[in-house]
This record gives sequence, C-alpha cells and structure tokens, in this order.
Amino acid sequence: MRIAVVSDGHGGGRLREVGSSDAGEGSLWRVGHLSGAIADYEEHTGGTARWVWASTEELYSALMDHSLRVSRCHDVALVESLLLAYHGRCGEPRSLGAAWARLHGREVPPDPGQRPGEGAEPQPTLFEPDLCTVPPDVDRLTALIEVHADQQRRIAELPHPSRFALLCAVESAGALAAVEMAHAGVPWRADVHDAILTEQLGPRPTGATRPPVLADLATRISAEFGRDVNPDSPAQLVKAFAAIGHPVESTRSWALERVDHPVVPLLLRYKELARLHAANGWTWLEQWVRHGRFRPDYIVGGVVSGRWATRGGGALQIPKVVRRAVVADPDWTLISADAGQLEPRILAAVSGDTALATAAKADDLYAPLADAFGGDRDRAKVAMISAMYGQTGGDAAPLLRTMRHAYPRAMEYVDDAARAGEEGRLVRSWLGRTSPPPSAMWRRIVFGDDVAAADNGRERPDGARQARSRGRFTRNFVIQATAAEWALVFMAAVRRRLTGLDTSHGVPQMVFFQHDELVLHVPQAIADSAVEQVREAAEEARTLVFGATPVRFPLDIAVVECYADA
Repeated sequence: MRIAVVSDGHGGGRLREVGSSDAGEGSLWRVGHLSGAIADYEEHTGGTARWVWASTEELYSALMDHSLRVSRCHDVALVESLLLAYHGRCGEPRSLGAAWARLHGREVPPDPGQRPGEGAEPQPTLFEPDLCTVPPDVDRLTALIEVHADQQRRIAELPHPSRFALLCAVESAGALAAVEMAHAGVPWRADVHDAILTEQLGPRPTGATRPPVLADLATRISAEFGRDVNPDSPAQLVKAFAAIGHPVESTRSWALERVDHPVVPLLLRYKELARLHAANGWTWLEQWVRHGRFRPDYIVGGVVSGRWATRGGGALQIPKVVRRAVVADPDWTLISADAGQLEPRILAAVSGDTALATAAKADDLYAPLADAFGGDRDRAKVAMISAMYGQTGGDAAPLLRTMRHAYPRAMEYVDDAARAGEEGRLVRSWLGRTSPPPSAMWRRIVFGDDVAAADNGRERPDGARQARSRGRFTRNFVIQATAAEWALVFMAAVRRRLTGLDTSHGVPQMVFFQHDELVLHVPQAIADSAVEQVREAAEEARTLVFGATPVRFPLDIAVVECYADA
C-alpha cells in the first residue's frame, strides 16, 4: 500500500492512500502529530506501507528526530531526476513543484537551495513545507498524488519498466539509509584522532601557522631548492624545478615521482601531510565530530553514475591513518562488508559473456583470467581495467587484443557503449540510469555547425579527441552505474534484514557507506547473525538485479573493533 503524506508546517499533516497509477481516492487523514501517525501506521501495516513524499531529505530527517523509522518510501524528487535523465534532460529541476508544473504546462520553478553544508548543524525540515516549491494556489497533497501517478505511468511506458521500478525503489531506499546513517553517526574517538594528528603533524599550532612537521618539511624543501619556495604553491614549485634543471609540467604526485632529485621525497611527504591537515585536521575534528559521532551529510545519487557524494566532511575519502579513530562502542563491533572486484563482475553479468561469467565464479576473478595472459595475473588485471576505462596507451593495445579474443561479448558491450558516447548518444545502466547528454559546446567541437553531420555521427577532425574522451566516459558509465545499483540493492537488503535481528542488546545500525563498502555498528552478541544477514543480502542483490546469472559477488567481510583493522 502506498500512502501520500504532506506536512502542514505545524507538526501535523495529511495522509492519503493512493494506488500505483490512479489519482488517489483512498481514505484521507488529517493529523495533529504527523510523526506519531506515521509510526502508528508503520506498526499497523508491519512495515509494508510505502510512503510517498516530496523529498526524503526534506521530511525524514525531522521524523528521525522523533525516533521514527519507516521501512519504504517513494521519493518524488529522486524519481523525477531519474526519469528526466532517462529522456536526456539531466539537471532540470526535480522538486515536487517542478514536476507538477511540467505536468500542467506551467512555468517550472527552480529547485530550492541546498541545506547549509560543511560544519553546519542539521536543519530539520518537517515544519518547512515551502521547500517543495508547489504554487500557493495548489493543494500540496493533490499535487503529490498527481505527480506520483504520472511518474508511475511514465515508468510503465519504459522498455524495461520492472528494472526501472527497482532502480526507483532502491534510490528511495538509499535516501532513507542516508538520513539514518547521518542520524546514527560513525563512532569516532576524538581523543584518538587528536593523538593521530599530533603523531603525524606535531602539536597543534596556534593561528594560521603550519604544524611543526609541515614547517620543518617546508624549510628542508626550500633548502634543497636553494631558494625560498612555498610548497603549497604549484606556480612556485614549477619555477623552482625549472631552476634546478628538472622542469615539470605538473606538481601532481605522479609527475613528481618521475623526477630524480632529493627534494621529491620531501615534497611528496609534505603533500601527504598537508592533505591530512586540510581535510581531516583539528578544524575538521571540531566541525564534524560531536558527542563521539561523525555524521556525514550524504547526497544520494550525487554523482551522475549514481554513486553518492557528500556536502562536506570528506566521508568518502577517510584516510587510512585516520580510520584508527573509528572505534566501536564498548560491547559493540564494526562489520565492514566490501564487494571485491565488483566492476569486472558487473561486466560479466551485463554482457552475458560466458567465459567471463565462468571466471567470475571464482573468489579471485583475475586468477582464471590470467590463463589468457600466460598465467600473469597482473597483466590480466591491467587488461580488464583497460577494457572498462578505455586505456589504449603503453601495453594496453596488445592486452585488449587478447581480451577481444578471449572475452568477445564483454568487449563488444563496452565498445558499443564507447561508440555511442563518441557519437553523442545516451547510454544506460542495467536498471536504466542514464548518462548525461553531451553539451552544446561538445557538439560544436565534435560535429561543428553541420546538423546533418551531427545526425549521422560524422565527427570533425579537431573534435576527435573530445569524442574519444566522451567515449571513455560512456564505456565506464554502463559498468560503474550498474555497480552503484548493485550496491544500492545490497544496502537496501541489509537495511531490511537488520530489523529482524535481536535488539535486546541494542539496535544494529548501518553507519557508513562508500561506493562498494558498507559498515555496520552492531552489538557483539549478534555479530555472527549480522554477518550471515549481510551475506544473504549480497545473494539477494545478485538475483534481484541480474536474475539467474552464474556470476558471483563475494564479499570481503571483517568484524573488528577499529575500522583501520578491516
């Protein structure tokens, strides 16, 4: 059963049962305490209700402040974004008000601004109904029901409606999980973090001065150059390297590693520690860790491939050294579940390549692949990465020839995606997430002003480089976006299964998610049961997304007290 819900801006709201495709003529409730009404309905239906609302981020954050957890939802904004992108309209306003305006031929309002980001306190929005941008002369509940029915109709008209419906469901489930993980927070020992920073950087400096270790490295770097150089300034570094007879085009680490000079190790160490100080230093600790928890502000589908992003805090790039501060509470433990070699396995599943699917039955997919490369596992790995990312330089060309001979259907799958990208066409993931279309500038560079040439995919010579670049993007998009979908389905399955575990020792929680890895915080007494549920969730994700595929998606699971040990 689906129930549309809107807030009245004063703690209450209205709820109405809706069908999957009609205008909604079910019972209407006006309630003075919205969170209580939703909690009662969740209990009454046993968690089978699917809540239809304008935005999970808008409503669910405030509901969580009332200790309310819902099982399922339909996030109109996220679904609208997916549907728009499917038809090449990526980036258009996606709010309830925008969707309603498009449906009725009115002027489409822009999406509301994002919430305050880095360092800001979370802003509950249960009492801010204007965020949905519905015109004041339109009933919000009626608009919500109309837009939901229209979205269901549009999904049903797609070539693979069941796949796309699954994508919409898990995207919405991901939004619930993101709010819940931000509410639970990653267990974080501020004292350990402070000790790590002191160990790596020296005592905390006062004012805007560098930490002692960075200051010492800066002095030694200048001494090696024989002149005062600010190691934080790429322009000064380029000039300094030229002055000592080692010109460099870039000051990125990969470029510096090619230079044989005593200053390079010092500079690489400086860059490493400077990143630590800037991204996860004492200022970060004060801004993001409160009451023993780090609460990332996730953006669901924040990357075009469907991967998540954050508004600040760098949750998706926690350095290994800092992970020592992520420590489970007493009598609790952390469970890290990482889907290893996910993208090559995704390629095996979506392409239907029998030989690659057979290799993907192994725990280490690259071991059987090595047979095609004279038993060299490293060359097999490079070949696979080159196939998925479009690398052609160096040793890639002969490796790709071997891949095309050994795994023709897999190579045809990514080659077709690359060709579509070079021709300016859209590509889609397995469930239907769609790549953004090329920009008008790209079309002018690649096809010029010749409309006929653009329609026939004939590129201009000076646009070949741009065409190949987009081809590499679409080649990987079909794999990376599908991998993101598998991870979402997996996370949604874990989330549901955790509710069935024993809670007498505490409620198990998902606390952290990045790309292919999910981290749980659970009582030690139920750790074994939680691990079993995680493994079953991975199997459920495999069959839900791909059906009866022979491809396996094994997990690397670690049960640890400290995240650094995972």
